[in-house]
Amino acid sequence: MDKSINSKKFHLNKTTRSNLITYGMVIAAYIIVQILVNGGHVTSLMKGLLVPLCIYSIMAVSLNLTVGILGELSLGHAGFMCVGAFSSSLFSLLMLETIPNAGIRFFLAILVGAASAAVAGIIVGIPVLRLRGDYLAIVTLAFGEIIKNVVNVIYLGKDSRGLHISLKNATELNLEEGGQIIINGAMGITGTPKNATFTIGVILILITLFIVLNLINSRSGRAIMSVRDNRIAAESIGINITKYKLMAFAISASLAGVAGVLYSHNLSSLTATQKNFGYNQSIMILVFVVLGGIGNIRGSIISAVILTLLPELLRGFNTYRMLIYAIVLIVMMIFNWAPALIDFRKRHSLKRYFSKNTEEKEAS
Repeated sequence: MDKSINSKKFHLNKTTRSNLITYGMVIAAYIIVQILVNGGHVTSLMKGLLVPLCIYSIMAVSLNLTVGILGELSLGHAGFMCVGAFSSSLFSLLMLETIPNAGIRFFLAILVGAASAAVAGIIVGIPVLRLRGDYLAIVTLAFGEIIKNVVNVIYLGKDSRGLHISLKNATELNLEEGGQIIINGAMGITGTPKNATFTIGVILILITLFIVLNLINSRSGRAIMSVRDNRIAAESIGINITKYKLMAFAISASLAGVAGVLYSHNLSSLTATQKNFGYNQSIMILVFVVLGGIGNIRGSIISAVILTLLPELLRGFNTYRMLIYAIVLIVMMIFNWAPALIDFRKRHSLKRYFSKNTEEKEAS
């Protein structure tokens, strides 16, 4: 009896310790980068990558919740990012005069972006999560493309009479003299306040980790993973499959919306193009998740950081840059998924070494 209680305590402590290590890695990386920036050892190009690193880390962690923890393949994650980006930018521009305090306005913009993406996740998730496998991937991919194309045909303006919207062109808004066009179709939104900083990005990464890691280790998280592992068995013991799948999907979409808020408030001009919110963006985030290890939250962050920095670090080898990038992808894939290497990592991991020493001390 005592041994089982001790083993449960050890398991809880091990989970908490693993989570603290993940938080500690992010905080340590932030401190090191700040020291390098203050010492003048970081180029302007690398400084410009600091906020995108935070954006892609949040995107990778949030997608891992859907792919790794829920076990469903989603290719429309960039669509939720797009919803968060445009809804938050719209809010910030409309509230420039009403809420002059930039900090409060940006905080509210984050909440608006997260809520908008969560609502989109629920709307899409209710019909889509009844599908599985390739069918789910195709439908979520279509959603991402639809969102991008819908945003590109919206024209929104503001004058003393209020808001005006059109799906044709800017002249159809019939704005008064001095009226402001906020969303200008394919030209997007310009003038969004640049409130996103590296510090805020790191704080949002920590909040994302806290939400995802606590969800995974909660009762709801265990229910979600049981649905992933055996849908029929989970349903047979009374687990509401639709509820938990929709919960995971909505939280994942909401966190992607937060990344979209950071993205939109880091640019002077926001447009919904194939490059930033299209199919390739969703695939790139999926690559981060796969290479970092499906279900491995810490690995998703490491993979996102490495693969975002790598193309820039290899600019000196311009001729062979993409070749080296492709080789690194292949090597990481083999290292993460080759059965022999997985077995080798298990046998020689530091975690196993420390747990073995702890068990020996407890036994003695």
